[in-house]
Amino acid sequence: MRGSPKDWVDLAKARIQLLASPAALLCYWIGGHGYWSWLDAMHLVIGLTLTSSASAIINQILEVDIDKRMPRTCNRPLPTGRVRLQDARRVAWATAIIGLFWLWFFLNPLCAWLALVMILLYDFIYTPLKRITPMNTLVGAVPGAMPLLIGYSAAGHGLDIMAGVLFLILFLWQLPHFFAIAWLYRDDYVQGGLRMLPGVDPTGAASGRQSVHYAIALVPVSMLPTMFHVAGRVYFYGAFTLSLLFLVAVIFFGMKRRDGRARTVFWASIVYLPSLFLLLLFDTRL
Repeated sequence: MRGSPKDWVDLAKARIQLLASPAALLCYWIGGHGYWSWLDAMHLVIGLTLTSSASAIINQILEVDIDKRMPRTCNRPLPTGRVRLQDARRVAWATAIIGLFWLWFFLNPLCAWLALVMILLYDFIYTPLKRITPMNTLVGAVPGAMPLLIGYSAAGHGLDIMAGVLFLILFLWQLPHFFAIAWLYRDDYVQGGLRMLPGVDPTGAASGRQSVHYAIALVPVSMLPTMFHVAGRVYFYGAFTLSLLFLVAVIFFGMKRRDGRARTVFWASIVYLPSLFLLLLFDTRL
């Protein structure tokens, strides 16, 4: 097959796993009420990495024509031809099938079903919607938060209200994060023919307004683990502080849509989520 190891790592968007896998492992631990099996954790990481990589590769196969037109993505492995489409298709379907089987056989059917839903939503609903409606970001946040449910279900106890809370935290976090990215690359998205919100609203007023709304909703939702007696007071006050600081950054972007403020939101979101999960790990009551 054509392509260097780096090309295949880029194609699988492996950097996303640096956040998704630890978050899924934390949810596995919470879903198991403090139980931990290194073997199950390994199977979770392998299965999630395979299915997430498959989802990322399929997405780029479907959007190769768009990626060719956008300066941000024109140097990716598929648009440049460093990786052939037929090779990418083979690897995508192989990793999807192996990953789903892995989760089913070594963990449980619910894990595999959730991973399948993640792939279908991301590649065959969210990806086409990007050409049709700016509502695509809201839809895309659902498969984006699915790794937490996969991790939670890996413990073998199914899903409960706490799984929904963790899912909702990541769902809400994604929206200001991606609106900031969409604003920074708004010209690229227009050039690629994608209907992202800043492209249909050049003033950015809708992007700023919606970012603020979701960041406000994130404040109380982020504190729910303490309300459900899963986390303690350290987490409660830490989550409240982090969420308020994140909200301030989003409000500044909402007031004046400038690239510098969008980058501040982006980097604030990158700091916010790992910090929140570290607090939850440190102060979990299981």
